[in-house]
Amino acid sequence: MRTIAALLLAAAVAIAAAAGGTAEPADARGVKASRLRAFGSCADLLGYVKPRVLRQVGPYGFGLPLAMGAAAGDATRASAPAAEKVAGVDYSGTNVQEEGVDEPDLVKTNGSHLFVVRADRLFAVDVEGKRPRVEGSLKLEQGWSHELLLHGDRLLVLSRGNVPLPIDVGPGAGMSRSMIAPYSTQTVLTEVAVGNPAAMTVVRSLTLDGDYVSARLVGASARVVTVSPLMPKVPYVMPQDQTTAATAAAQARNRALVRSSRIGSWMPRLAVKGRKGETLLRRPLVECRSVRRPLLYSGTGLLSVLTFDLKQGLAPVDSDAIVADGRTVYASQESLYVATQRWFAQPATSAGDPPKLSTAIHKFDISDPEQTTYKGSGSVDGYLFSQWALSEHEGVLRVASTEEPTWWNPGPREESESFVTTLREQGGSLVQLGRVGGLGKGERVYAVRFIGETGYVVTFRQVDPLYTLDLANPARPAVLGELKILGYSAYLHPLGDDLLLGVGQDADEDGRVRGTQLSVFDVSDLRRPSRLHQWSLGPSWSEAESDHHAFLWWPREQLAVLPVTGYDPKLGPTFSGAVGFRIGRAAGIKEAVRVSHPQGTLVRRSLVVGDALYTVSDAGVQATGLRTSGDQGWAPFPQPETAQAGSSSP
Repeated sequence: MRTIAALLLAAAVAIAAAAGGTAEPADARGVKASRLRAFGSCADLLGYVKPRVLRQVGPYGFGLPLAMGAAAGDATRASAPAAEKVAGVDYSGTNVQEEGVDEPDLVKTNGSHLFVVRADRLFAVDVEGKRPRVEGSLKLEQGWSHELLLHGDRLLVLSRGNVPLPIDVGPGAGMSRSMIAPYSTQTVLTEVAVGNPAAMTVVRSLTLDGDYVSARLVGASARVVTVSPLMPKVPYVMPQDQTTAATAAAQARNRALVRSSRIGSWMPRLAVKGRKGETLLRRPLVECRSVRRPLLYSGTGLLSVLTFDLKQGLAPVDSDAIVADGRTVYASQESLYVATQRWFAQPATSAGDPPKLSTAIHKFDISDPEQTTYKGSGSVDGYLFSQWALSEHEGVLRVASTEEPTWWNPGPREESESFVTTLREQGGSLVQLGRVGGLGKGERVYAVRFIGETGYVVTFRQVDPLYTLDLANPARPAVLGELKILGYSAYLHPLGDDLLLGVGQDADEDGRVRGTQLSVFDVSDLRRPSRLHQWSLGPSWSEAESDHHAFLWWPREQLAVLPVTGYDPKLGPTFSGAVGFRIGRAAGIKEAVRVSHPQGTLVRRSLVVGDALYTVSDAGVQATGLRTSGDQGWAPFPQPETAQAGSSSP
């Protein structure tokens, strides 16, 4: 079994290296290695990837016999009256990074219904009556993760999961199917008509090879980002025994299979199916001429950006791809950026210091609702902690990153350091304009918020420095002020009136966290930021610390709501639910409401519709009076084991 474990580990490393690539040297200002070249033909693409993949093909295929399976394909449409209620006025929407750019989440609303996705089902909850009521539901593929985007009467369900691969393990190989992890990632997009919430119907579905990363919606135009392994789907063989002759023969056979493979076995594919399961479209995910590559080899992951016009349905109206990995997605209304850390295949063995980690960033123009255009690439030192590390303002990209010393460096360890770098697209590259460093020596970035020409960065190890930055001149970004307090903020939210709310963890002087805390910062004087108010919930954690979609700010009531799970080190869980706070400059922070769900089910999201606060968990939806904090009704979801397969009603 140790041999099997070692083989599995080797395969994981090989696949990660193939998708993410190895570190590539770049010009100090991020220009030299950033321009990407388009392939002129499928033959050019094969000529580029084949010799590079061949180096990693052995007696067990690519690392192990993981023949990346092709997806079976699948996606169509309907209509309903547009909602008359206004988001932000009559109801709250998803807490997103940029106004006008919607992000996928577990819950969406049009002001009359909540659409909630669980691991096994999609629910429509009527919130127009006095009490919430589950009006309809649809069965989903269990064991997959799901997110939602909503446009008009169309709901887009974005799902990621694994599918088994048809691997044939021959006799004498000494392995079973379960030992070699025969699964491949797959993405499914499902278009659901929700004009009649009591009878939601699947209109189309689209299935594609690869892993769904994220998506953004501007108007009716959705961009979906995926990463697929750019490797041939060939029937790799395995050695019949562990002799040198058998392994050499298997390796030779596998490399011959790769050499003779055609483009159809390399490119990921998509398929669209209609309402009755009929195939409407089946083709490669992208055309060869739409694929670009860096000047320097960066692995064989295929980063794809698919463009959909949700008024037309699920057939992509445009597709673009880069031979690279992609893990962090940010978008303004005009641009989409995809970033990924550049990894190393193995530790450096030379006496000199190994190259430091960097992050590659690719920019796409999305100002045309039916077309996505690659604009350029660049890089910054270090790694990004989340999408909040990226922000575009007047054509300038601001990036917050942390550079840490390489763990295998035997010499004196340097301290980590964080930076804010500004870049602008020029001639097919993201060119560095300026950079300010020295943020949080020995610490890492925990939270970032860019607002106009101002930046706020939180780093942490033992104390929480909140840095304020002047970004008015992109060529000379500068730190204006610094505030040090115990603990840290993991999420920052502007409250207006020169106030900034931080949600994170309290901590002692040694940096040991003590539970969820809220901090109100006065940033009216950027050179002297101060904390006006602080509220600690004791030993606890909130999902809002790691996922901003879990946070709700309703300005009309000056109400902040976040899910909280309390615990006692000796007694265990003490509370699970949502807690709401009214917050103001003079009033401070005051707890306004606590809501819990049956059996202490974890509350995931909170929304406002009309005069009610709706909290959502896997168990159901609870309505609470926004001003009275009184119980206004509970709408339970059927449990997974009682939900009827294929039902369109609760």
